[in-house]
Amino acid sequence: MKKILLLSFNVIVSALVVYSQCTPTGNQNTYGTGNVWIGYVYDNSNLTNYRGYVNQGSASSPNFDQSFGGDNVTYNTTSCSVQTETFSVRYRLSKTFASGIYTFVAGGDDGYRLSLDGGTTWVINRWVDQSYATTTYTVSLNGTYNMVLEFYENGGANRVSFSVAAVCNGTENTTVYGSSNVWYGYIYDGTNFDTYMGRVTEGSASNPNFDESFGGSNTTYATSGCGVQTETYSARYRLTKTFAAGTYMFTVGGDDGYRLSLDGGATWFIDRWVLQSYATTTASISLNGSYNMVLEYYENSGDNRVSFTLQTLSLLPVSLEAFTAIEKNNTVELSWVIANGSNPDVFEVERSADGNTFSPVQQITGSVNTTTYSYTDKHPVSGINYYRLKITDLTGVVTYSKIVSVRLKVLSQQAVNIYPTVVTNNYFSIAVNKTTGKAEIIIADLSGRIVKRQSAGNITAGTPVKITTENIQAKGIYFVSVTTNDAQISTGKIIIQ
Repeated sequence: MKKILLLSFNVIVSALVVYSQCTPTGNQNTYGTGNVWIGYVYDNSNLTNYRGYVNQGSASSPNFDQSFGGDNVTYNTTSCSVQTETFSVRYRLSKTFASGIYTFVAGGDDGYRLSLDGGTTWVINRWVDQSYATTTYTVSLNGTYNMVLEFYENGGANRVSFSVAAVCNGTENTTVYGSSNVWYGYIYDGTNFDTYMGRVTEGSASNPNFDESFGGSNTTYATSGCGVQTETYSARYRLTKTFAAGTYMFTVGGDDGYRLSLDGGATWFIDRWVLQSYATTTASISLNGSYNMVLEYYENSGDNRVSFTLQTLSLLPVSLEAFTAIEKNNTVELSWVIANGSNPDVFEVERSADGNTFSPVQQITGSVNTTTYSYTDKHPVSGINYYRLKITDLTGVVTYSKIVSVRLKVLSQQAVNIYPTVVTNNYFSIAVNKTTGKAEIIIADLSGRIVKRQSAGNITAGTPVKITTENIQAKGIYFVSVTTNDAQISTGKIIIQ
């Protein structure tokens, strides 16, 4: 009996000696590669007392499901073994993911957690005692990630599992533009271009116009990659198109938001990015050359539809239907109307004091969308003012309007003395017979073109004010006006020699 007890004691001691003399191998910070995890095994449920490492996964797949040989049994590592009660494992794998969407499923009995950044954060975290359970996480990835899967077993059954699978998604380069009137449409799951699903095309070789309803409300819309449910999704259409010189009308519609850019999305030519029933917006513009068009659309709920129409406008020469001039508060108000379909580029308002020699006083930009224009001449000359329009159309053709005239009435009969009236020394003087506040002296040539302005401030009656002419190069006859608060009070003439 003593021999048996002694033998048993020696066996136990020998086993303890062997166990204690086991030396774990492996760098616990090294990551597995080629889809093969390195699992660092610990003889404690809190990832302490390192015993050795194991491998999981294979060259073809990192997925695995490990039950450690059963409950409360010996689990061998490359170095030392552990008993499958109150133990833990930290698995490491560095893996490169092609651009796409991936679904991770981790499971465990008891706790488990998964990190994609080396353990800094946990995208799956269920670090509790529990029967076997799983957690799913879906994310867009592109590049190399240091994955860490941690597991602990506290008692009873034990199991840890991992799987990752690519979710169906588009693979195209979403910055590429369609051509030859065929749009490339990039479809996304989410109203803010969240998850790229695949590409479609719209338009045809003969025409870029299209009207798309996506097969109906809340149904599956097929793309080159994955189908998207037609609720809470978005689309970005791209087309590079060359336009001959001309004017074009764009009509874009949508339910819900839509917007159109002609410069690759830098600015929006049409912009109605709101929740709405189907609506359209029309705008015209002159184009010449190649443009990167971007049409964006999103659907939030309910019905869905997006449409695009392009028309070339048949432009007519500028047809002037009316041109008038009236005196108002000692200014001259000009207005003119052109016919629909006219193609104005620039209007130049010209003025003359004699009806023969005209000078430009204002330039106004024309538009194919505008038919009515106006301009107020705040500084006409005393007496008759003659006006005409120099009209340049989008093709460069220049035409002139008829001449209209208006006689300006002097607001005040206040006398002004100008001396000398023949200017030879680059200056002359003026004097008024009534004190005037905030006065301005304006010198204009015979066509009415202003060649000099000089602020005179408050002019005291009878006190001369010296005016220089040294910057006026041309000799000849000039009008001199004294104004206050944009109202003319007196006009005279000088001759510059």
